[in-house]
Amino acid sequence: MSKNPFVNSLVALAYIVVVVFTINIIDETEVNSGLAQYIMPVMVISLFTLSAAVMGYIFCFKPITLFLEGKKEEAVKLFLKTVGIFGIITLGLILFSILVIGQQ
Repeated sequence: MSKNPFVNSLVALAYIVVVVFTINIIDETEVNSGLAQYIMPVMVISLFTLSAAVMGYIFCFKPITLFLEGKKEEAVKLFLKTVGIFGIITLGLILFSILVIGQQ
């Protein structure tokens, strides 16, 4: 990805938003009967596997590249900053949902 932990965190968040919208669209369709009821678990496990790969790329590709180039300290800092910023964004979304959405 990039050397900017904010960009990496926002790309991860954007990917999650796309996945959630996709799941909501699929959930609105009738997939609980016939052959579709057997395909749904395969889709869920496939999506989980794809998500693990995408998130691994977003969070780890650049730090691993830097590490292999001998820039170990920079690699660790980038990884920890990316995870930290993503954690702050996640905590912010949780607090927003509790304080704002939960009050409605």
